[in-house]
Amino acid sequence: MALSRKSPLLRSAVQFLRGVFLRQGATSYCTATISERVNVNGINLHYQRTGWGDHAVLLLPGVLGSGQTDFGPQLKSLDKEAFTIIAWDPRGYGYSVPPSRDYPLHFFERDAKDAVDLMQALNFKKFSLLGWSDGGVTALIGAGTYPSLIRKLVVWGANASVTEEDLKLYNAIKDVSNWSEKMRKPMEDLYGKEYFADTFKAWCEAMCKLASRTDGNICRHLLPLINCPTLIIHGEKDPMVPSFHPQYIHQQIKGSRLHLMSEGKHNLHLRYAEEFNGLVEDFLCEK
Repeated sequence: MALSRKSPLLRSAVQFLRGVFLRQGATSYCTATISERVNVNGINLHYQRTGWGDHAVLLLPGVLGSGQTDFGPQLKSLDKEAFTIIAWDPRGYGYSVPPSRDYPLHFFERDAKDAVDLMQALNFKKFSLLGWSDGGVTALIGAGTYPSLIRKLVVWGANASVTEEDLKLYNAIKDVSNWSEKMRKPMEDLYGKEYFADTFKAWCEAMCKLASRTDGNICRHLLPLINCPTLIIHGEKDPMVPSFHPQYIHQQIKGSRLHLMSEGKHNLHLRYAEEFNGLVEDFLCEK
């Protein structure tokens, strides 16, 4: 039976992937960017670059996302005099295909190494990380694993573990053939039917496998090792990430701040871009 478009689980999935759905629409945001590729760890990683400021910032997208799809308002409007902004496509996503995306148990750690090595390849000695959703998990791992390289950290829509509540959602949405055609089509247009279906299912299954670890650990053990100034943003109406996830991250990162957006959902940086960008700029520019 197809999931109704009114299904809370399906609505959650759609909101989770909304940035990817709007890929073509995001192009207009990126007219002032340079689009390039660089070989990192044997992969030709695609990235976009804008701004000329002294403070380098890497934007890390969510599952099946890319810099272009997930960060249009940030590429357009973050202060280009203050920041040099890099938005990357992780391996197997966006324009970093090939290779096809896969999900070994260490895929978050692999993404974190790719991200850090990309910034090093671009000659940024220190930089800040802004990570959304899966990109937030990658950013947490990057900050905990390579603390000497990270200036500041901003994450939203991230989780440091997989819970039973999370598992129910992943299992309910992993078969995209149960989605309505309207909900599938944008992703199928972007990636092709087979690649989208196989990749999204593989991601859901990988997240479920992570739940088999003690306490469903993804990066809980790394949070106390993060020593850079950290801002955690959470939308109080986020249907994908229950509030206990950002609360836990906040408790485990010494000196971190937790900012709640009362109307924010999973894609709060797109829906409330002006508020989000101002909050992030103020935090990054603090001495």
